[in-house]
Amino acid sequence: MYRIFVNDKPIILTSKVEKETNFKNFLLKDASIDSILETLSKKKIKAIHLIHHNEDKLLKKFLKKLPNVIAGGGKVYNTNGDILFIYRNDKWDLPKGKVEGKESIEATAIREVQEETGVKDLKITKPLPTTYHIFKRNGKFKIKITYWFEMKTTFSGKLYPQEAEGITKVVWLDLKAANEALKNSYANIKLLI
Repeated sequence: MYRIFVNDKPIILTSKVEKETNFKNFLLKDASIDSILETLSKKKIKAIHLIHHNEDKLLKKFLKKLPNVIAGGGKVYNTNGDILFIYRNDKWDLPKGKVEGKESIEATAIREVQEETGVKDLKITKPLPTTYHIFKRNGKFKIKITYWFEMKTTFSGKLYPQEAEGITKVVWLDLKAANEALKNSYANIKLLI
């Protein structure tokens, strides 16, 4: 099962048919993105289930429906065990951004964390779950596929929000403060913390 978010509402890719309650079922092969997004925009609908008999082909078939934007990002811990957060578009988020040229996804994640926050000396410790969300740019819907990595750093210098990217704050948050920040964050980020 995969979850692709549109704002905070999920499109769930599944091979199981369930009785509809506050969600709608669609067959993946028949569903258009426009009808999925229109249905999901209704207040009483909390999710869409896209069904395909072959669990292994669900994601691949869905990703063909929209242009893909590949990104990398980091859930970064300092030596105190605090997590690095950014504040952008009135929401708490983790640093991430698009792949440039032929760089690896790991290089993208490290570069984006450095650019968006000023943090250096980053070491990837393990991969985290990949997240998916649909967004609209220049009148067209796209799907962002973000490959996340847990990172550690000994960096203790000044943090610099990348204002050109709309980031207004960069902070280290302990677990209690991070959980508070998640109340004003994205569903994808909540899955990572």
